[in-house]
Amino acid sequence: MIRTEEFTFDSRDGKTKLHAMRWLPEGEPVAVLQIIHGMNEYIRRYDAFATYMAERGFAVVGEDHLGHGESVPEGGTYGYFCENDPATVIVRDVHRLKKLTQQDYPTLPYLILGHSMGSFILRNYITRYGTGISGAIICGTGTPKKSQLIGGKLLTAILGRLKGETYVSKLVNEMSTKAYMSGEGMETELDWLCSDRAVQEAYAKDPLCSGFTFTVNGYHTLYELAHRMQKKENLAKIPKKLPILIVSGTEDPVGDRGEAPKALYDTLLHLDITKTTLKLYNGARHELLNEKIKETVYYELYNWMEIVLNELQ
Repeated sequence: MIRTEEFTFDSRDGKTKLHAMRWLPEGEPVAVLQIIHGMNEYIRRYDAFATYMAERGFAVVGEDHLGHGESVPEGGTYGYFCENDPATVIVRDVHRLKKLTQQDYPTLPYLILGHSMGSFILRNYITRYGTGISGAIICGTGTPKKSQLIGGKLLTAILGRLKGETYVSKLVNEMSTKAYMSGEGMETELDWLCSDRAVQEAYAKDPLCSGFTFTVNGYHTLYELAHRMQKKENLAKIPKKLPILIVSGTEDPVGDRGEAPKALYDTLLHLDITKTTLKLYNGARHELLNEKIKETVYYELYNWMEIVLNELQ
């Protein structure tokens, strides 16, 4: 029987206790999988996938980022990270959880999956700490144009100074998400998220998902993560032999319907990161782990991880 545990640890912001969860298999784990969740969600949403992996011998861990889920203190602001260099702090929070987990499993292979904004965090992570993990799964990623990032960072910085870092800007939010809500076959504002209507409805009713809008601090952090992950000097720091799996849906607007994951794949191969694999799921939207084909996605992610583990032996 799978055992789930909840715990807290100190954020690198120096003041916040982060909520975290772990899913543990019945016997001794064969490996560790850390999950980095996306924007406007929280780690408990990954329960089905985490349970699936724990049933196959993985110890699975993940935390609610600053400004998300149960990591927001009483009186705190959802969609706000922290005052000082949040784009670095949230990457270091992921690393702190990794180091804490490795205290329990110092000899086990360690893999990390990042979805959506979590993929941005992971893409930054592997430029800093990539030598310490066995594999990375980049899920539902995108690569915003540099001109968009420059404009977005400038606007959010100005608004932050004028209105305060916790200010919620309708303009910034529409600039960032409006494009996702249009397109062929899109009937509701959440159709881009997933084709499963039940998942959409649950997301819409969940105050920890649709119940808040990112602050200008949150959006500025997102833009900064996207900027850093594309810098040539950072990309050059990714370990050449790190196994990387890029997965996305061909109808995911965050990834420009498959074009951004393809471009990332080509970039990594050009950098001689040869253990990079690309898998696009035809017709799938943004949340692959919640799509109607999720059983297939689960199996294929697990199969890739098994291949990685076998090559380590």
